[in-house]
Amino acid sequence: MESAILITYFISLSILFGFGLHGIILLYYYKKTANYKHPECSMPDNAPKVTIQLPMFNEMFVVDRLIKAVCEINYPIDKLEIQVLDDSTDESQSIAKEAVKVFSEKGFNIKYIHRTNRSGYKAGALKAGLETAEGEFVAIFDADFVPNKDFLIKTIPHFFNPNIGMVQTRWEHLNEEDSFLTKAQALALDGHFVIEQQVRNKAGFFINFNGTAGIWRKSTILDAGNWQPDTLTEDLDLSYRAQLRGWKFVYLNDVTSPAELPADINALKTQQFRWTKGAVETAKKLLPMVFKSKLSLKTKLECFVHLTSNIVFPFIIIVAFLNVPVVIIKNTVGGYDTFYSLMSIFVLASISTFLFYMFAQRAIHLDWRRRLLLFPVFLAGSMGLAVNNTKAVLEALFNKKTGFARTPKAGDNKTAWKKMSYKQRRVGSMVIFEMVMTFYFLVGIIISARFMEIAAIPFQFMFLMGFGTVAYMSLKHALAK
Repeated sequence: MESAILITYFISLSILFGFGLHGIILLYYYKKTANYKHPECSMPDNAPKVTIQLPMFNEMFVVDRLIKAVCEINYPIDKLEIQVLDDSTDESQSIAKEAVKVFSEKGFNIKYIHRTNRSGYKAGALKAGLETAEGEFVAIFDADFVPNKDFLIKTIPHFFNPNIGMVQTRWEHLNEEDSFLTKAQALALDGHFVIEQQVRNKAGFFINFNGTAGIWRKSTILDAGNWQPDTLTEDLDLSYRAQLRGWKFVYLNDVTSPAELPADINALKTQQFRWTKGAVETAKKLLPMVFKSKLSLKTKLECFVHLTSNIVFPFIIIVAFLNVPVVIIKNTVGGYDTFYSLMSIFVLASISTFLFYMFAQRAIHLDWRRRLLLFPVFLAGSMGLAVNNTKAVLEALFNKKTGFARTPKAGDNKTAWKKMSYKQRRVGSMVIFEMVMTFYFLVGIIISARFMEIAAIPFQFMFLMGFGTVAYMSLKHALAK
């Protein structure tokens, strides 16, 4: 029994270690490609026709803000079409219709397109809008975004290369300073955009359209097989299909698109669940195509890591659960000294992760040192969300299909939002498991202290804080009046 526990623990740690060290590889390419710049380009004299699609579902608090911001984008009004793709079932419909009417009377080519069902969810709405889209290029913004006025001026010129199929901009955060929750999310997203997206793009690896704040060549979407609803990450799915067809993508780290972060932990869980499950679904769908392609081995391996990285969450749970028995075995059963010495190498993964986010913050923020003080909070939160995300991974692996659940946003009307059913008030069964794990690590810390296993206590404390904080906030946000 002791050997089985230690072997399982070692294998799980090895998998986490492998994905953790991948951050070092990305940092290597980050330094290697530091001087690379996208070719300089300028707006063509004859601006092309652009369609901006705004997919939304029951987002009454942000829809007006979004439509107004899009209509303020600097671009010839006769070359701009705006599609409000509204699948809403509440009063968001009337708000959107009124905003469309106002700007239509001002001369904008803006259309309100409402579907009576959510067939295909966001992918279905985008595909339906594309059928009548007039633009040669199609920009997409989710309801929680407030695009900058120069978005098209800074993205359209990059399509001078006929092989460019999509241009993605970096997300900025409108409400980053609202709470520890939003600050931790900003830290995580900055790592993705500043390091992962930028490095993969500069190094010639595949990147993904992030579902919003990007612009496509319409012919690229059609050539790649159009939007497909068989995964929860239709953006990642289409991105890989397009790049497998030979299309090139451009990521602009210096061009930003502000967006609102989820302020409610249950909304964040919904978002993370969708992203995690969808990525695994996409991996199952497209990895066979990746491995059969003529891509280099290096690119195939990077694609594999990119698409499968969410598989770490079940192993986080395994490592967490077995941590306490390992402490007990170490102090009651002899003969495993070499094993414990070998495990010390896994600390390198934590150092790798810290460096990854340090370089990301240093690249875009002058106060990066202050922001990095939140790294332990972010790390604990990632552990705490492992229960939620493990469920997503297992559902994807066992082909359990679920609908596209939106992430509700408050906009500028936070007081009203807190009183509405928009808040995700249902407490899932996973919260009970998070609470059990919190108590489990409380006992684990006592056991470690009893055996004087001081080195184990910081990790156990981080697990305790992660599971405990996520469980507490889930209950607090769900039950708050």
